[in-house]
Amino acid sequence: MIAIGRRYLAVAITAALLYNVIMIAGDYVGIHYVVAGGIAFVVVVLWGYTLHSCFTFGRSMSWQALFRYALGMSMNYPSVIVLMFVLCDVAGLPVPIAVPLTTAILFAWNFTASRWAIAGKPTLREAG
Repeated sequence: MIAIGRRYLAVAITAALLYNVIMIAGDYVGIHYVVAGGIAFVVVVLWGYTLHSCFTFGRSMSWQALFRYALGMSMNYPSVIVLMFVLCDVAGLPVPIAVPLTTAILFAWNFTASRWAIAGKPTLREAG
């Protein structure tokens, strides 16, 4: 389980960096965070699913698992929009500050959803 946690963290960091780059670059070129979030969602879901399947959980990729992964990750999009609205529009934080905050807030949810979508229930070998 510790190895899965380390591999998950490595992939999650790359996905978080990719997400942050897309969101901040989008803001820099004048793309609203709602649109940039949609672009980031598609790119990061494909990136994360591929790496989590092959590297984190060592499972074969399938359309069914991709669908479950995208479904789990789709909970991020409305959460990101709400968090971005609160942090940017209500609290007045700039996007380059708000985006890393949303990333940190959603980290725990992402691990749980990824584990469920790709690996299912842990085996005795993984649990011990």
